[in-house]
Amino acid sequence: MIGLVTDSNAQLPAELLERYGIEVVPLTVTVDGVDHLEGEDLDADAFYAAFTGGAAPTVSTSQPSPGRFAATYHRLAEAGADEILSIHIGSTVSGTVNSARLGAADSPVPVRVVDTGTASFGVGCCVWEAAEALRAGAPAEEAAAVAEALAPSVGNVFVVGALDLVRAGGRLAAGVEAGDGIPVLSLVDGAVQVVGSAADVDEATAVMAARVRAAGAGLRVAVGIADAAATPLWQALEAALTGAPEVAEVIRYRVGPSVGAHTGPGTAGAFFYPATR
Repeated sequence: MIGLVTDSNAQLPAELLERYGIEVVPLTVTVDGVDHLEGEDLDADAFYAAFTGGAAPTVSTSQPSPGRFAATYHRLAEAGADEILSIHIGSTVSGTVNSARLGAADSPVPVRVVDTGTASFGVGCCVWEAAEALRAGAPAEEAAAVAEALAPSVGNVFVVGALDLVRAGGRLAAGVEAGDGIPVLSLVDGAVQVVGSAADVDEATAVMAARVRAAGAGLRVAVGIADAAATPLWQALEAALTGAPEVAEVIRYRVGPSVGAHTGPGTAGAFFYPATR
């Protein structure tokens, strides 16, 4: 039995967690000085409620402790895991990988830690494909290689309702401004780039759907939403992609606190990659 672990920044929905039996170690999200565990005592709804009425809470994130990883590895070993594959947010943006490696030193079974080099549902895509490999009978080493190789192939496209939060997080490319209409964005090589613009939800949907479909055939797509403000775009994008000839599967996820800390309310978009299995 191979245990599969990720962190909450992967934004995996319950549908995929249950399908593959994935364990999630939560990041800490601090809102106005109060620490919370993402997905445990702070979900997406509670997080975005802090922005109600134009409020601007002070938000920060931090990696899980090595002890929390060690406890997760011990629990999986006690449940029968002979080895563990632990796939995480990139080390260039978080100390999570280092904590996982430190926690692995205390594991009673071997742990293979994967640094995806990416973030948000980009991590989720790597976990998703590794889980498919494991379900097909691949050993942990092969599934880890699948996750590592996939990250550069993962695309993303989104719109945000609060570009100032992206800018404050240090990820907005030089020259990006809100301007007129809706800027359509993509995180490329660690910086948020404008890949199109739209006058309304219909145009934004068309730009985003076209970018996804241009990525190739056999695509697995995750359509995400932060809060209710982005529901119209979320629904329109999902409808545009479901049944498209290039798309193999579409799932929904929520843009949770550890990502929303950088993108804010009103965010909607998609991650996508060409499935290998």
